[in-house]
Amino acid sequence: MTTSNRGATSSAVLVLEDGRSFRGRAYGAVGETFGEAVFSTGMTGYQETLTDPSYHRQVVVMTAPHIGNTGVNDEDSESKRIWVSGYVVRDPARTPSNWRSRRSLDEELSAQGVVGISGIDTRALTRHLRERGAMRVGIFSGGALADEATLLAKVREAPQMKGADLSGEVATEERYVVPAIGTKRFTVAAIDLGIKGMTPHRMAERGIEVHVLPATATAEDVYAVNPDGVFFSNGPGDPATADHPVALMRAVLERSTPLFGICFGNQILGRALGFGTFKLKYGHRGINQPVQDRTTGKVEVTAHNHGFAVDAPLDAPSDTPFGRAEVSHVCLNDNVVEGLRLLDRPAFSVQYHPEAAAGPHDAAYLFDRFVSLMEGQRA
Repeated sequence: MTTSNRGATSSAVLVLEDGRSFRGRAYGAVGETFGEAVFSTGMTGYQETLTDPSYHRQVVVMTAPHIGNTGVNDEDSESKRIWVSGYVVRDPARTPSNWRSRRSLDEELSAQGVVGISGIDTRALTRHLRERGAMRVGIFSGGALADEATLLAKVREAPQMKGADLSGEVATEERYVVPAIGTKRFTVAAIDLGIKGMTPHRMAERGIEVHVLPATATAEDVYAVNPDGVFFSNGPGDPATADHPVALMRAVLERSTPLFGICFGNQILGRALGFGTFKLKYGHRGINQPVQDRTTGKVEVTAHNHGFAVDAPLDAPSDTPFGRAEVSHVCLNDNVVEGLRLLDRPAFSVQYHPEAAAGPHDAAYLFDRFVSLMEGQRA
């Protein structure tokens, strides 16, 4: 990515790897950027989306037309920086209006060097990605503009998401502790593969002291904190490359320590149990995805951000090296696996984001389910 100062009136062009292009105006930083073009269907929560490490190396297209209305504040970020590699909106707010706003979204994107584009038909772009699938893309503005043949060649030279090992690029390098709120009840070792800030907070609300460990943590590192449970976080990249987290999870499963995984953590559990993973055509991203909890029959509206999924049988439990496992949750839009549960050991995972940042609170009970596993093990 190369960037320069803001240029709200500068022309910009978005070029997809299949040759289709969209012309608009520069939004945020001016320059060039590359990534995988994906779309998010959330009408709110753009600040949480931008700062979610799972969006590393992705250019996010917002399907909602009006973005930036509430500006940017200092409380809602999910990490210390914006992780998206590019941002695409149709009609950005001219002036933010919210009592917590500290600056405009345009200013924040520019300050962090995030190249974006506005004024394009994001609905047409979304329909194109739904039909053709997620693909590489480039955004160019200012001095980076050139003839489209040259720009297309640059896009096609960019790395693909399939086969990308990215969790180590977004995870913490040093362990840190999020203390329990109120009385401490449990200790959890959380493996940071791209963790969102709200996730350990949700556990802390339930009396859990969370030790956040780097993606490179070993089993010895995990058990050095004497955990009552182990958590594997969300994160970017292709789960087929995550051999170290898979080996670590198998070590946790062998000890029958209560285990909970979210998003990338769900894919890691799938691989640890012997299932395969595959890339979705265009993925699930947004805060309005319907999922059914098959253990209760309840349908939840959930927050998603994933481009890969677990390939596991939906019709019956499977035998694994760690006992029987079943698909616990399924997406009602396309029957994609949205959760796994071991029947003979205390372990489960979901493909979506129950921490609700941003998003609905329908799935908050999953943190209580994790607490129940740890209570049962202690008893």
